[in-house]
Amino acid sequence: MILTLLFASAMLLISILLSPLSNRIGMPVLLLFLGVGLLAGQTEMGQVLSTDVDSTFLVGHLALAIILLDGGMRTRIETFRVGLKPALALATFGVVVTAALTGLAAHWILDLPLLPALLIGTIISSTDAAAVFALLQNHGLRLNQRVSATLEIESGSNDPMAIFLTIILLELITRTTPPGLGEAALLLLTQLGLGAVAGLAAGWLLAHLLPRLELQPAFYPLLVTAAGLTVFALVGLLEGSGFLAIYLMGIQIGNRGLRKLDDILQVHDGLAWLAQLSLFLMLGLLLSPHDKIDYVVEGLALGAVLILVARPLAVFLSLWPFGFRWKEQLFIAWVGLRGAVPIVLALFPLMADIEHAALFPIIAFIIVTLSLLLQGATLARVARWLDLELPAEPEARQRQTVDWPSDQTHRLMVFELDGEHWTPPRTLKGVRLPADIVVAAVLREGGMLPYEADLKLQGGDQLAVLGGEQAERPLARLFSSVESIPALKESTFFGAFELNGDVELLALAQNFGLAIDAELQALSLADYIARARHAPPVVGDRVVLGAIELVVKAMEDGRVTRVGLKF
Repeated sequence: MILTLLFASAMLLISILLSPLSNRIGMPVLLLFLGVGLLAGQTEMGQVLSTDVDSTFLVGHLALAIILLDGGMRTRIETFRVGLKPALALATFGVVVTAALTGLAAHWILDLPLLPALLIGTIISSTDAAAVFALLQNHGLRLNQRVSATLEIESGSNDPMAIFLTIILLELITRTTPPGLGEAALLLLTQLGLGAVAGLAAGWLLAHLLPRLELQPAFYPLLVTAAGLTVFALVGLLEGSGFLAIYLMGIQIGNRGLRKLDDILQVHDGLAWLAQLSLFLMLGLLLSPHDKIDYVVEGLALGAVLILVARPLAVFLSLWPFGFRWKEQLFIAWVGLRGAVPIVLALFPLMADIEHAALFPIIAFIIVTLSLLLQGATLARVARWLDLELPAEPEARQRQTVDWPSDQTHRLMVFELDGEHWTPPRTLKGVRLPADIVVAAVLREGGMLPYEADLKLQGGDQLAVLGGEQAERPLARLFSSVESIPALKESTFFGAFELNGDVELLALAQNFGLAIDAELQALSLADYIARARHAPPVVGDRVVLGAIELVVKAMEDGRVTRVGLKF
């Protein structure tokens, strides 16, 4: 027992210490965890930590539940404006198209009967929330909101369809009397219906309960975790989609403006990473590389069909009604990352003990590895190549919600002054600050100075500011900057001129000598951009107007408020 604990903790320690290596060599950190488990499983010590299908299946479900809960709490409800409908199309129709095309390819490449081949296609059809959330966060990419919202919502909501198709195909393979169309439809409605209703109800209840409880601060994140796993298990017991339920519950909690949310998210960030790390280590221990040698060529061929044919075609067919640009569709197709979900789903045939069952986790493992190596490692470069990355937004170095009775959420925020705008030193006199904020102190060269109006501030100073959460963005833009590649500098990306979204095209024509049709001259910039786009506008959208280009710079309540102008 002590030896098992020692080996397990040593694997976690080694994986965490090696994680900075992933950024240096461009390897996704999830693949690093998987490799550590794979290498450890080949040593004599690796045999100490016993892993089997049942235990890996249980750990996989728990880990994915925690990851989806954390991802749901970080999904902003405003992203649903641009991402919900296309994401649901990808999570349903897109999964079916991907599974069908990949299954047909598996039927030919692996020389399997049609139903087992379609089962392989189904198992690897679902994108992985763990991989998507982790890689987007790890790369620090600020993507076009239409793209990022679609990817996040799709990866969190496409598991029910993949699980439903997996169960149906297993029933067709194992049962002498296959399920009829009505039985299959009832199963799908049960999965989605129970998951949606239970998740929304539990999230609403917990979001109203948390502010009324007086608990130790450490208990709030534990309460959210325990409630999420309870809902996950209960919905699964009733044959609903626990994955959908816990994801929707997280969305409800994360968008209620709870004062304890910062503390909850901080703890859950660690829990989500621990879940991913433990899951990939266990998968590495379970899957020996020796039995994959014979199927590497077939697995790579099937992965190529999935990545280069099935996923892009599914994306293009699913997204064409929603006005996505071809670059956006291409990037979404490329970020169809596979992670732990296909390997966990590949355990279903092993537990059902069907023919060729041992082949499923082998193929899933090869394709997951290929996806993380090829797609995960090139994610940032492809985003920049397709011009989908936006200039990074400056933000507070630290923030802490102040828990006191008030209708408004207040935060203590720390900003570091950049040298570019604060050299030579100067005071804040004449600087337009947001209302209702207090500059509390200045940290300079390790010493704390009380803030005074005539104190000259300089680059490197850190300011502690108390104010409403809505003040963070304007304060960050005032005090700080972010390093970026030249093409992503704000003045280069959005243009040197900035206009209000309410400015009429007539004023633009008069000032810049543009020839604009008479029926368009009364339109505001915001209305013209919305009219020119076939999808709800987002920051970074570009619309050509004669010799100039309009770039959406800021949005508020779904409407363009600021526009950059480029010649």
